[in-house]
Amino acid sequence: MIHSGTPRDYSDDMYKVYFEVGEWEGRALTVLTECVGEAQAKHIKHLEFGYEFVMPIQCVPDVAKLLSQKNVAIYQIVRGAKIERMLS
Repeated sequence: MIHSGTPRDYSDDMYKVYFEVGEWEGRALTVLTECVGEAQAKHIKHLEFGYEFVMPIQCVPDVAKLLSQKNVAIYQIVRGAKIERMLS
């Protein structure tokens, strides 16, 4: 049996990910910028209740942990489409 799917995805594949957060004083955006780096931070899309950006799926638990360590409430995390190429 071949196991596939995102819990076992340790590839370099990139996905759109949406974090719905309780933002306060830009704390969540600061954490996300640190996670993706300055070059990719310009691609973080601010939506009404959170942020959407591109990242490897295996990084999602790490980002969630960092947000919670900074006392940022996470209301949902939504995996979006797999991205065929990295944004520049």
